[in-house]
Amino acid sequence: MSLNRTAKGIVLVPTLLLGGAFLSAALWNGEGSEANRPLALAIAAVLLAGGLLTQLLPEAQPETEPEESSD
Repeated sequence: MSLNRTAKGIVLVPTLLLGGAFLSAALWNGEGSEANRPLALAIAAVLLAGGLLTQLLPEAQPETEPEESSD
């Protein structure tokens, strides 16, 4: 199974949205959020990095069928 642009987009969009949500939760200045801030930052970093790293994976070349020789 080869990687394609659609599959990369399917991975990229949710990871960036969830990473942004965790990042905003880490930056939120509510009461009691100080204990969870390192965890939220770690999850945000992993999600954002994972989503962006999927864009660096090389795309497979399209498969071509071998030409038949006429002998």
